[in-house]
Amino acid sequence: MENHLSGYPDVLLDACSTGRRLTRTELESRRKAGERAAEAGQPLRTLIRDHLAAAQSVRPLPEPGTLLSAVEQAVDAFVEGYQRAQQQAVRQEEAARREFIDDLLYGGSDLGRLAERAERFGLRLSQSHGVAVAAGPEPYGDGYPVARGIESAVLTRFPGRQILLATKDGRLICVAPGDQPDVLAFFAKQAYAATDGGKVAIGRPHPGAGGVVHSYQEALGALDLAQRMGFDGPVLHAVDLLVYPVLARDRQAMSDLVETTLGPLHAARGGAQPLLDTLTAYFDSGCVATEAARRLSLSVRAFTYRLERIHTLTAADPADPLNRYTLQTAVIGARLLGWPGADA
Repeated sequence: MENHLSGYPDVLLDACSTGRRLTRTELESRRKAGERAAEAGQPLRTLIRDHLAAAQSVRPLPEPGTLLSAVEQAVDAFVEGYQRAQQQAVRQEEAARREFIDDLLYGGSDLGRLAERAERFGLRLSQSHGVAVAAGPEPYGDGYPVARGIESAVLTRFPGRQILLATKDGRLICVAPGDQPDVLAFFAKQAYAATDGGKVAIGRPHPGAGGVVHSYQEALGALDLAQRMGFDGPVLHAVDLLVYPVLARDRQAMSDLVETTLGPLHAARGGAQPLLDTLTAYFDSGCVATEAARRLSLSVRAFTYRLERIHTLTAADPADPLNRYTLQTAVIGARLLGWPGADA
């Protein structure tokens, strides 16, 4: 007799002969049998069919009512054990996946061992990989409908691809081979729509297990930069933003440049912020005064007056190419540093 049925007919016969219910020990034995069957990977439908067939072979044949009651108790306990083992396996799998994702994104594990574990989750870390990170108005977890919906859309669109989708710190993550930018672009489109206008950043592809960490950090840096700089675009590419980390690398030098170049704007009526906004709009519009004025809801005359006021206070002419470079670099630095701040 199959191992999962061991002792089962005898339990039925004994329970039916006295009309009693199965004892606690008998029920626990059935649960244990269910756990072992689940761990062995046996299909539940086949197991239940085996239980029903074994019940029909019990001799002498008990009263139908008592037999049905005993079978119901035994099968119910068996299924409970089976499901308990499956749930435990799912929890262990989720824990292993979460540990792998943490190690993958932060590099907190031996890279050789990490590469071996990656194959279990569909990645080959010998290749280059890029990472896209999406942040919305609220945090997201693996079980959230938004995360499930995006994962389903991406995997349906790219079946058989080596793609990993996950969440980390409330953000949505997609890891894809570096030679398949269409995957990250599609993920970005889906994430932007699903998060109701969130932002998505895409890191550059880098080789090896450490490359995933590098790309992930680039994407996070792009999201942080977008928040500090007030970028409006829904999708940010780290490759397009490389100048900003360079400018921010020497924070003291940048702070000196900002204060020296833009500090005189504090003397303006209304403080430095309106004139800083003027310069920001001017540079963001390609130094086209009419477009910059439109962005600020000002007349061209009023906007031109502000530029003249900036020239007077700073001695730097926004229309002069050399002065323009210094002013624009200082404006970028001001946005990176949060200057002039709430006290301006």
